[in-house]
Amino acid sequence: MLRTGGSVEGTRDTRIRQPRLATMVASLLRERIVTGRLADGEVIGPQDDLLTEFRVSKPTLREALRILESEGLITVLRGNKGGAVVHTPRTETAAQAIDLVLRSRQSAPEDVAVALARLEPVCAGLCAERPDRATGVLPALETAQRAVEDHLEDPLGFVRAARDFHAQLVFTCGNAAMAVAVGALERLWSAAEQDWAGGAAGRGEFPGIDRRAEGVKAHRRLIKLIAAGDAAGAERAAHRHLAAAQCHVLG
Repeated sequence: MLRTGGSVEGTRDTRIRQPRLATMVASLLRERIVTGRLADGEVIGPQDDLLTEFRVSKPTLREALRILESEGLITVLRGNKGGAVVHTPRTETAAQAIDLVLRSRQSAPEDVAVALARLEPVCAGLCAERPDRATGVLPALETAQRAVEDHLEDPLGFVRAARDFHAQLVFTCGNAAMAVAVGALERLWSAAEQDWAGGAAGRGEFPGIDRRAEGVKAHRRLIKLIAAGDAAGAERAAHRHLAAAQCHVLG
């Protein structure tokens, strides 16, 4: 509850106070979501319960929920009782926000490629530095690598599986900030790569199986370097591999 003893909203200058109260209610609910007190998929509400807890007016509560919905943290349930479904923040949320900013600045796909080429190798090095890499990194990479090898003769399936391998490289690096930031770039690049792959396959211009086999070998070398704890070697190998893989899309 925002304040004890009477309603938090008086009659004095409600037009100014209502947005501020809505922001306060949104902040309290946001904190519950990001700290896990409200779980993904959980329904908060109904509306009457929220009104009783926060002691605010319906317009204020609607504005608070609108704020959270605009942030992708909830989906408001329409109807007499109302309420909202919780969405735990995910990397795709960050990717969408970055995409909007880049589009507003007329950023080219090459910008994402360059950023990823600089940052993903750092994640590879962090993977190699993890003392628990045998259990916290390698199983995920090995699973993703098997999917890559299983799709060697399927161009579009190969692209999807290879992108998952790279995503695992980022998400298992052990640094939450890098995983979120670089993971968002991974999602943006993946969308561009999927568009390119579909067009190239349709035109018969997709790289041949020999080139795809080179990518498989590059992944294998990277896994070995990470397993050996060779952070510098893993970074160099990841950089070389990304440069070779990105040239197809950017070319």
